[in-house]
Amino acid sequence: MTQFASSLVVRAPAPGLHEITADVRAWLDAPDVADGLLTLFCTHTSASLLIQENAAPAARRDLERYFAKVAPEDPAVYEHGEEGPDDMPAHLRAAMTQTSVAIPVQAGRMMLGTWQGIYLFEHRRACPPRTIALHLIGDKA
Repeated sequence: MTQFASSLVVRAPAPGLHEITADVRAWLDAPDVADGLLTLFCTHTSASLLIQENAAPAARRDLERYFAKVAPEDPAVYEHGEEGPDDMPAHLRAAMTQTSVAIPVQAGRMMLGTWQGIYLFEHRRACPPRTIALHLIGDKA
């Protein structure tokens, strides 16, 4: 059994869903692990991670519209607003999604389904750099 850890910095150009599957796959190529478990963890409170549909852009747009309705940018609704009108909605959207995902690895490859991709869901308009912690544990190849 062996472990590897690293981090990935993502700079989203705009709020919304940004696929990072290729970046994670590129990192996974380096460690010499055949079978194991890959964990990704978003180290922020106003962004999140999702495994989601990667073929139909309309599905991602629908998700983004849904969260805009559920957690609107309306300063009259929230007490917390020191960092701007998108801050509290960003925290709510992150709370309704997830900050970590675990993906099985088999024969050195992530066991994602045909239409699954890994996404950073950026909830802020300022889009600061986001750090994703990567941890892989498993049997050597």
